[in-house]
Amino acid sequence: MLKRMMSNVFAVFVIFIILALIIPLNGIMGGALLDFLLLVNIGLSLVILLTTMYIKDALEFSIFPTILLITTVFRLALNVSTTRGILSTGQAGNVIATFGQFVMGGDPVVGFIIFIIIFLANFLVITKGSERVSEVAARFTLDAMPGKQMSIDADLNTGAITDEEAKLRRAKVQREADFFGSMDGATKFVKGDAIMSIITSLINLIGGAIMGMVSGMEFGDVMSTYSLATVGDGLCSQIPSLLISVATGMVVTRTASEGSFNQDVKDSFTRNPITFIITGGVMIVLMLVPGFPKIILAILGAVLIWAGIYLTRLKARTAAEAETEAAAKQVEAAKEQRPTTDTDYYRDIDNVFKLLNVEQVEMEFGYSLLHLVDERSGGNFIERVVLFRKQFAMDMGMVIPSVRMRDNPDINPNQYIIKIKGEEVARGEILVDHYLALDNGDVTMPVDGIDTIEPAFGIPARWISEDKKVAADVAGYTLIDPVSVMITHLSEVIKQHCSEILTRQDVKTMVENIKKTNATMVEDLIPNPISYGYLQKVLSMLLREGVPIRDMETILETLSDHVSSMKDIDIIVEYVRQALKRTITRRFAEANSLRVITIDPRIEDMIVASVKKSEQGSYLSMDPDTIQRIVAKTTDEVNKIKDVIPNIIILTSPIVRVYFKKLIDQFLQNITVLSYSEIDSSTQIQSVGSISL
Repeated sequence: MLKRMMSNVFAVFVIFIILALIIPLNGIMGGALLDFLLLVNIGLSLVILLTTMYIKDALEFSIFPTILLITTVFRLALNVSTTRGILSTGQAGNVIATFGQFVMGGDPVVGFIIFIIIFLANFLVITKGSERVSEVAARFTLDAMPGKQMSIDADLNTGAITDEEAKLRRAKVQREADFFGSMDGATKFVKGDAIMSIITSLINLIGGAIMGMVSGMEFGDVMSTYSLATVGDGLCSQIPSLLISVATGMVVTRTASEGSFNQDVKDSFTRNPITFIITGGVMIVLMLVPGFPKIILAILGAVLIWAGIYLTRLKARTAAEAETEAAAKQVEAAKEQRPTTDTDYYRDIDNVFKLLNVEQVEMEFGYSLLHLVDERSGGNFIERVVLFRKQFAMDMGMVIPSVRMRDNPDINPNQYIIKIKGEEVARGEILVDHYLALDNGDVTMPVDGIDTIEPAFGIPARWISEDKKVAADVAGYTLIDPVSVMITHLSEVIKQHCSEILTRQDVKTMVENIKKTNATMVEDLIPNPISYGYLQKVLSMLLREGVPIRDMETILETLSDHVSSMKDIDIIVEYVRQALKRTITRRFAEANSLRVITIDPRIEDMIVASVKKSEQGSYLSMDPDTIQRIVAKTTDEVNKIKDVIPNIIILTSPIVRVYFKKLIDQFLQNITVLSYSEIDSSTQIQSVGSISL
């Protein structure tokens, strides 16, 4: 019961604050309750100030904006009660009377001047400064969010952090943005509270004077009574407000610190002891100025010089101890280092198993290209990889794994190598201070350069130096910077080998993602009758022919509808392709139009007649001469249009598509084969050739 009451104490406190705006607290318990709450207000403000001094990170006190609101309303409630008491009786408790007598010291004018100085210091200096710092911090924090997110993605791609660490860092970036955005608005509470304090004081003084004069009091008594109460009430309000304003300023100005306030001050002032010695010397010199207190200056100068000498010796001793400790750690680390020879190192069988790890995607760079990859040197290659991963996921529905990057001193300094599962699949050569110039047929005047072959598509190009960039641009060349050349090459390699990169773990992750929105379908289908391995094969076959797998729900529903045909995976994939016809049409059509090469029906009949079935599925059994004739005719038709149409598409009937694709893949690469059932009915089909014997 007590625990439940304590868990709701803050809610009760907030409700009490709201009610205190209406209930006359000065009349309860003879004003003792009001005195108690005024002292609680001062104590609470002091606790908040000290808390801000000992936090290391602003997010450790993330509730601070809400605390500002609650304390501001609390002070307003107390102001209402004290104003009610001052206007009705001329006094509002012992605390206010004591504050007024202490500050005024029998002189109302001096008391008011001190009160006004405290108010102006709070409002113009601390509150306004905190408000401005909060605005700038909020704006800069929001502007820096994209860069911080990309930095986290880059560290994740390079393997510097784990997925869990990346999630925590992303959450912290979001919390920082939310916190400083809230602080930007919360500082308005502090500013409004300071303004309300002076308004309340004027009401107390002027309204109290009017009430006193009406009730028949002498003018001197009126001013003495109500000025005392006004100054006391103002100080009871301004002192907590000043403490809260200072706490606000400390929170928003210490965002770059790494320790508590006390530790930061100590580290900052003791970092350069020479400043104490110089300042002490200046104090000694000031003794020569006539009229200055020589004894005080001598004491201050001696203390500062002694502090500087002491800190200098302490710093030297600390540095020596640090060197000794570092040397000891090096000796200790040397003892724990791996054996001096490979033979001794690989005696441990666990070290041998480490050699078996294979990276899915890997790039190796010559030393001349390292600055393009290293972010500390201004390289943006990792950033471009992150953007490519995002785009590839949106286009193909597959998330490519992290690209492991390392230097390779054994290759040409200007070369890079792309590896898939530990084996080299492509390499290229980059001239760092040049641009790759491509002639798209619009070049009016050739520009001198180094002839080469564009690595991604194998087309002729040339490297143009930076001083000829403008001339090449004017001449009509398409210029590509070195980083774009490498990222384009990497993207094309991944597109060609994405079916190999897709793992069962990736498939499981994709299925778990679908399970969040369509759990029934997934539970009915996976892992029985469709296993993760079978689904991986289906998705890999789609990716191998450039079909996006983003629409996983349609894929799974189609598999569920054709479970009876699971033995022949080629037929299953054809069913899935037909279900994805809108996706396939969008992928390969241009302006809702397809220019295709068709196949003579007699060739299709020959292919259908040659299909043989077995327990493992169906396959094509055709004599070599017929295959050679079909491939030759296909090659002739492709050569006729390849210079005009870059993406060549061959259109077949549904039953023939898969077998014709397997037939020509052995001889012609990068040829897309579609069937009529895979094309949306609204798409226009234009035949630009026909394959016939």
